[in-house]
Amino acid sequence: MNSPYWFEVAVMGVLIAIGNILLGHFEAGKAKWRRVGKVFIGCALAVLISATAGRAWFFGFLGALAVAVMVVHGWWLPRQGINGWTAEPRERYHRLRGWKLPPDPSA
Repeated sequence: MNSPYWFEVAVMGVLIAIGNILLGHFEAGKAKWRRVGKVFIGCALAVLISATAGRAWFFGFLGALAVAVMVVHGWWLPRQGINGWTAEPRERYHRLRGWKLPPDPSA
């Protein structure tokens, strides 16, 4: 591969995959096309930042994303009464996102 930006795409791809595995339940009500689009937009943004400002700014971008995830999941969601790791209670989380509650499987 002759692209000088394969590293950025690989890093973003791995981080998005890990994020989807660990925190994908937070996106359960989002349309699949939007979830797929997030991968392409994230990779494109990483390449754009690296191409225009340099790889150091790409790492700064990753740091800013990490801080944003920590703030939302570690501070803001708990202040809303929602566990930042498990998205529980589900009813409260779905209301916060404006989603319809899923049917109760035990009923």
